[in-house]
Amino acid sequence: MPIPADWPATEAQALAEQERLRPLVRALDDGDPPGRLIAGVDVAYDDEHDLVAAAAVLLDRDTLDVVEEATAVGRIAFPYVPGLLAFRELPAVLDALAALAALGHTPDTVVCDGYGLAHPRRLGLASHLGVLTGLRTLGVAKTPFTFDHGDPGPERGASSPLTDPATGEEVGRAVRTRPGVKPVYVSVGHRIGLDTAVRTTLDLAARYRLPETTRRADSLCRRALADALHARTPPN
Repeated sequence: MPIPADWPATEAQALAEQERLRPLVRALDDGDPPGRLIAGVDVAYDDEHDLVAAAAVLLDRDTLDVVEEATAVGRIAFPYVPGLLAFRELPAVLDALAALAALGHTPDTVVCDGYGLAHPRRLGLASHLGVLTGLRTLGVAKTPFTFDHGDPGPERGASSPLTDPATGEEVGRAVRTRPGVKPVYVSVGHRIGLDTAVRTTLDLAARYRLPETTRRADSLCRRALADALHARTPPN
């Protein structure tokens, strides 16, 4: 899996690319429902061996059964810089989605393990991926990054605004997916409104704190990375 030839190589180039792309984000429902086929994408790294593995797992929203899955393994595309993680992850994620498409499947919606509009420059991984692919995307993160929120009520489905402390803008929501369990942080990616993103997250988190899309993709990318490292290790 080669890194795209025109992929940003410096922090300045990556920042310029975010500024170029962020006006293209459509942060509202585009008239189509989120659909039945929902993909989760996630990545795992081994910096020592310069390897990243991405997984795309396609689920049936109604049953949460796996419809198809695909992986991609390659070199890490960008150094670790807070706020620029998409440049590290997206080449592998795009390849995993391409592998899914080669199997005959295009997701109606993609759930990313990270942020969309809840990003300092309003272009987190989910929004970036959506703009590049045209797919409907949303982000579900485990931590609130640099944004403020009140504690949602203890019941499943309770939520509170995730706000930018500098502007007061609502950039996402803290959402309680399990009673009495700490919330997840939902934000719009592309071609979806925040209410729809929250409803989709709750549908996918029927049994656990994290959406089943994220749980499945996390497990698969970790296995793909372990297999790739094993294949590189010479026999004794």
